Amino acid sequence: MTDLHADIGSNTPVGTLQFTLFIPSVDRDGQQIGQDGWVEQALRTFGALFRGATAFPPGRGVWRDDDRGGTLVFDDTVMVTSYVDPALVTDTTLAQLRAFLHCMGRDARQGEIGIVIDGQYHGVTEYDQPGGS
Repeated sequence: MTDLHADIGSNTPVGTLQFTLFIPSVDRDGQQIGQDGWVEQALRTFGALFRGATAFPPGRGVWRDDDRGGTLVFDDTVMVTSYVDPALVTDTTLAQLRAFLHCMGRDARQGEIGIVIDGQYHGVTEYDQPGGS
């Protein structure tokens, strides 16, 4: 196989791990959460930790809240994606990512925060208290 890095003349780190965060538009009760602010914070977090990110326009989504009898919560989800150099995935960056995910889960009153890392879905359902883990 050809060396794509050399063939296209790229000169920045090769991002081989994909991180994709789902930013909902509503809380678990169906109330608006100020999605634009959370998208901005996610972009800032991913940019600072992983060198960059892209937010994709909303797509219609649904989440089943099993803790509430299987209630379906519909929303317009924004996906924030970053292709990350594995060398940037350190204990420090993961701790900062965790702090952001748990803050969003708590403050946006979510039943679950979903993030896909390297093709594997991770659902965060229990949130750290502010200032702790």
